[in-house]
Amino acid sequence: MADRDTGDPDIRKGMPSVKLSREEFERRYRARFADPVFRPLEAELNAIIAAAWDAYSNSRKAPLTRKAGPGFADPDYEIGIDWLAAREAVLAAQRRHDDGNERLRILLINGSSRSEHTCPGEMSKTWRLVKLAEPVFAEMGFAVDILDLSRLAAEFGKQIHPCKACVSTSMALCHWPCSCYPNYSLGQTDDWMNEIYPLWVAAHGIMIVAPVNWYHAPTALKSMIDRLVCADGGNPDPSSTHGKTVAEAKALELKGWPYPRHLAGRYFGIVVHGDSVGAETLRRSLSDWLTDMSLISAGRMAEADGYVGYMAPYATSHQALDEDTAFQQEVLNVARALGNAVRLSRAGKLENPAKNLVVPEPK
Repeated sequence: MADRDTGDPDIRKGMPSVKLSREEFERRYRARFADPVFRPLEAELNAIIAAAWDAYSNSRKAPLTRKAGPGFADPDYEIGIDWLAAREAVLAAQRRHDDGNERLRILLINGSSRSEHTCPGEMSKTWRLVKLAEPVFAEMGFAVDILDLSRLAAEFGKQIHPCKACVSTSMALCHWPCSCYPNYSLGQTDDWMNEIYPLWVAAHGIMIVAPVNWYHAPTALKSMIDRLVCADGGNPDPSSTHGKTVAEAKALELKGWPYPRHLAGRYFGIVVHGDSVGAETLRRSLSDWLTDMSLISAGRMAEADGYVGYMAPYATSHQALDEDTAFQQEVLNVARALGNAVRLSRAGKLENPAKNLVVPEPK
């Protein structure tokens, strides 16, 4: 029977090839240099395009590699040096997290894409709430890292490339940290996630502040969420699957995959604000996502959602925030509750009630 939507008698048949012709590749590549300032550099640009075409046509995703070395399933497997550097950054962050002599760390995340440094010309209310919470953690003695996701929209060379859903083929194919990027042959570089992963790993508590965009998380926040899938059961050894070898990954998974929770045990707090709809829905979704990764809610006071300037004009929304001292207090309470949970946990006075329990069907 043909598939109803595509007419294809084999619904498992792959999509058509996306390999570009030399002409189309050059057209797209040249589009990056539309500024007339590049016209005197035509000869240089031709040489660069020829080199880029060579990398693309030969699919050189990771042109710089070295042998994996001791500690990997296949020490002789050639692994990209970018991934090895990302792995070392994650391991170093984990050592800081586990070191009892290090200051406890909070990762404070601005989930809004709006800022005064790009088209809107005005900072977001989310950023103001982040800066409201920051002094609370500082006063409690925490080291604070701020992850400002609005930089994706306002800063050159900051990208979060889309998740390729390797995990849906096999959990063992989804590497920790992600090995899908950079992909030099496709020009998929400047991926921010290799800097973001260590921030999550080093943190003892994570506080996310986000607005509602059409009932959902803003694009930048959702991109990070998708790319953190490798933290929830991802394979820390790409040599065990020789990169993206599907058959090897499936065989490894079917032997019994342990689903390592690379961020387990960290505490979280959430603030979601909207102007008309969706705040509670998004707050619940974020909470479900974090608890599914085995992070721990710091409690009801650490999860807040509400509306700033409900159904009022966008043009007066900052004034509405100024006047909404009750919501500001809720944000401060989220920070205090999260900080208290992290400190109590370090002192051995707050145990994870799920500690040592085995999930019968992990996924």
